[in-house]
Amino acid sequence: TETYSRKLLSRCAERRLETRSGEITEALRVGATVSRAVDLSANARISSRGMQLIGKGFIVTRDRAAELGLGRLNESQKHIREYRNGRDLNATPRGVLVIDVFGLSEEEIRERFPEIYQHLLENMRPERRQNRRQSYRDNWLYFGEPRSDLRLALRSLPRFLATVETSKHRMFVFLNAEILPDNKLVSFALSDAFSLGVLSSRVHTTWASAAGSRLGIGNDLVYVKSKCFETFPFPDPDDSTKARIRELGEQLDSHRKRQQELHPDLTMTGMYNVLEKLRTDDPLTAKEKTIHEQGLVSVLKQIHDELDAAVFEAYGWPITLTDEEILERLVALNKHRAAEEERGLIRWLRPEFQNPGGVTEVQTKLIADPETPSPAKKAKVKKQPWPKTLPERITAVRKLLVEQQAALTPTDVAVRFSRAKKDNIEELLDTLVTVGQARQTETGLYVAAN
Repeated sequence: TETYSRKLLSRCAERRLETRSGEITEALRVGATVSRAVDLSANARISSRGMQLIGKGFIVTRDRAAELGLGRLNESQKHIREYRNGRDLNATPRGVLVIDVFGLSEEEIRERFPEIYQHLLENMRPERRQNRRQSYRDNWLYFGEPRSDLRLALRSLPRFLATVETSKHRMFVFLNAEILPDNKLVSFALSDAFSLGVLSSRVHTTWASAAGSRLGIGNDLVYVKSKCFETFPFPDPDDSTKARIRELGEQLDSHRKRQQELHPDLTMTGMYNVLEKLRTDDPLTAKEKTIHEQGLVSVLKQIHDELDAAVFEAYGWPITLTDEEILERLVALNKHRAAEEERGLIRWLRPEFQNPGGVTEVQTKLIADPETPSPAKKAKVKKQPWPKTLPERITAVRKLLVEQQAALTPTDVAVRFSRAKKDNIEELLDTLVTVGQARQTETGLYVAAN
C-alpha cells in the first residue's frame, strides 16, 4: 500500500494544470463554436444530395437494361444510366443501372422507348399508387426527387465529386458525369482535383466531423452538406500551391481506383481502416495485412500526409495545429469571408457557373456606395397565405409564375407565401416542370411554360 501511494503521489506531482478562456460550446467545453458558422455565397449551388428514386422499379440489371433497349435504341444510354449509392462507393459496386426519363413527357416515353414505358407501367405505377404523397402517385414515371438543380450544375462537367452521407471515414471520390448518384450520396458540382484535395485534407475532415452529426451504433459521421460544406471556407492560395494540391488530389483518386480495379474485393472502408491503424501504430491482423498490400496503404498514407501539408500551406497555417486550433481558425475565417461577401467580394468556387455574368460591377458598386441597401433592408414582399392542400399549392405556384412573367428561384417563390418552405416549393416547381406547366432556364431558374 505504501509503495502504491508513493507511485500515485509521484504521478500527481507530474500533472500540470492548464487553463483556457473562451466561449463554452454545445459540447460543454471551451473552444470554437462551429455551429455559428454561416453559409458562404462562394459555396452556393454546388452541393446536393443525389436522386431519391421512391421506388425499386427504376433499378435494373445490365441484362434487363439490354432487354429494354440499351445499346439498341437511339439515345437509350441517356435514360438507362450507371447508378451509385453508398455501398457502391465504400464497399463493392453492385453493377446496377437506373432508368431515368427526366425531361421526357409520358407520350415521348411511350413512343420512343416502349419497352421502358411498359417496364415502368408494370413495376412503378402499382408501387407509387400506395404512396401517400400525391405528387409521387401522379408522377410515377419519374424519380420522387429528380434534383433538377444538381442536374443543371453537372451539365457541363466531365466528372463530379461525391461522398457517402453516413460513413465511418470521410472520403471523397470522382464519379464520371454519366453516373447518377443516389440520395445517400452528397454530390458536388466540382471537377477540379484541387477541390478533391482540399475536401480530403485533415483541415476539412476535422471541420466536417465537428459540424456534422453522428448516427447509429457505430456513431458514424453524417455529412450534412448545409453545415459541413456550405459554411466551409476554402483556401485561396497562390498558383503553385494550388497546382500542388491539384496534383496530389489526382494522385489520391487514381491510386485508390487503380488498386480497387486490380483487386475487386478491396473496399474503400477496408483501406481506410488500415490507414487509421497505421496512423496509431496499432498492429495489423492477417486480413488487414492483405488489405495493406492490395491497397498499398502506406503509399495512400504518404499521399494524404503530403496533401495535408500542402493544404495547411495553402491556408498559411502550421501543420502542427491541433484539431481544436484548426476549428478556431476556420470559424474565424468563416466570419472574415462572410464580412467580405457583405462588401461584395465573393470567392466563387465555380464562377463560370455560379456567377456567369461576372461580379465586378456589383462589387464596385457595393464597395463604392456604402449607402446601397443590403437585401435585408429591402422592402418586404407582401405574402400570400400558403394553401392547405397540395392541388391548391400547385395552382398557386403556377399562378405566381404566370403573373410574375420572370424567372424565379425557389426562394423567390417561397418568400411570397407565408409559412412556405423552400424545399417544398422546389418540389412543386420540379413537378410543374415534369408535367409541362413550367420550365427551367439554363441558369436554374423557373418560368411559366408557354
